[in-house]
Amino acid sequence: MGYGGKVAEQERARQLRAQSWTLAEIAAELGVARSSVSLWVRDVDFVSKPRNRGHRSQRPHPLHVAKLTEIELLRAEGRERIGQLSEREFLVAGVALYAGEGSKRDGVVVFANSDPRMILFFITWLRTFFEVDEGRLRVRLYLHDGLDLDAANHFWSELTGIPVMQFSKPYRAVADSSIRRSKHVMGCPAIVYASSPTHRSVIGMVSALLSTACLPG
Repeated sequence: MGYGGKVAEQERARQLRAQSWTLAEIAAELGVARSSVSLWVRDVDFVSKPRNRGHRSQRPHPLHVAKLTEIELLRAEGRERIGQLSEREFLVAGVALYAGEGSKRDGVVVFANSDPRMILFFITWLRTFFEVDEGRLRVRLYLHDGLDLDAANHFWSELTGIPVMQFSKPYRAVADSSIRRSKHVMGCPAIVYASSPTHRSVIGMVSALLSTACLPG
């Protein structure tokens, strides 16, 4: 279904990060941008490599090592439990994703998220199950002032396959340290597709999914 994208590189990046590789080392190893690596591994716990200090060495705390081991084991278990999605499972998963994150305003399909994996999943789902006019796809980017707009545009364009020329004017938020200190380096994109039939079809499936008839038991 074309969902593969750079999933293999992302998984390898996460493995290397868990092994204490730096962002620069991972980027060089995989031949990708450091900004991409930063996004892929942002939720991976990182333990810096011990540095030689005479004959003494720093070692991570056993409890932290146990935590990392448990996380990786459960991720592996999760991959095994989910497995390869069938076409119907992919359809239902996308509907559930839109039910939680998508716009319900009639006539326009809008999905926004800062996680590249979520954006890739959604745009692949949309193209797989609907007849999409590629020229009508838009990306609306929310990006804090001071962050690299060109780099962000390039990143999301490469990920989604939507040309930068189809990006709407970005919203540049002014940083407010009293509200938030950390910022998404590549911002938060919204995939926008103005199509009443498509939106109503999606919402119809959302309604079916959330109806009591579809609940287990």
